[in-house]
Amino acid sequence: MHPGIGGRHDGGVEFLDDQRALLTRVSDGAAVDDDMAYAAGLLRGLGVRFRALPGNHDVGEAGHLRQPITEERLFRWRSYFGGDRWVEDVEGWRLIGFDALILGNGMNEEAVQAAWLETLTAEAEGRHVAWFLHKPLFLKNPEESDTGYWSVKPEPRARLMALLNRHPVALVASGHLHKAHDFRRDGTRYLWGPASSFLVGKAQPPMPGEKRLGAVLYEFGITGLRAEISEVPGLTDHWIDDVAEEVYPRSPT
Repeated sequence: MHPGIGGRHDGGVEFLDDQRALLTRVSDGAAVDDDMAYAAGLLRGLGVRFRALPGNHDVGEAGHLRQPITEERLFRWRSYFGGDRWVEDVEGWRLIGFDALILGNGMNEEAVQAAWLETLTAEAEGRHVAWFLHKPLFLKNPEESDTGYWSVKPEPRARLMALLNRHPVALVASGHLHKAHDFRRDGTRYLWGPASSFLVGKAQPPMPGEKRLGAVLYEFGITGLRAEISEVPGLTDHWIDDVAEEVYPRSPT
């Protein structure tokens, strides 16, 4: 949810009403207190339970020169949206949401989250496991080099892939790229959810996936998972390239 883009909320509310959503997951887009208060108010007005995960525009990211992740930014985000990691056990599934932005930052929070994720994944008690995080683990393959801004860094990625190999994870769901992509690798389904805000043009290097707006509908049940990348009526394609200097102004040099 990017409040600065505007014009997206009403269509999303109608879409959720039509789908009779029981639980909504949202990620990214509120950079300052006013934006966070606005976004949190909109979410609480939906009338359905929601779980939120921070994105890079919310809390920064490890190693970023101008917007590094900090304890202060994490505290601010949590004060509006609650915990930045969570678990839900539903209908034979364990849904685990965790903070992708603290990966690789060396903070104590990273080690605490890693132990928490290991325990919950290992002790799912026969449930299928689904991971939710903001950034994708990789773009093309888990062995690829550093993709910079676009995915989890190689070192924390390797730790997560090792955990995934030790304990089966049926679904890894992410966002961040403003693209839709649904594929399988080594028995795990990877799903990149599209944004409802805007598309990214030339600033984005070549990578898999479709440039489209929308949402992902998940149905978790005893018999399995149904997930569908869906259009959201009322959304209009906007390209961040056209307004990048306005939305993300450069720092004075």
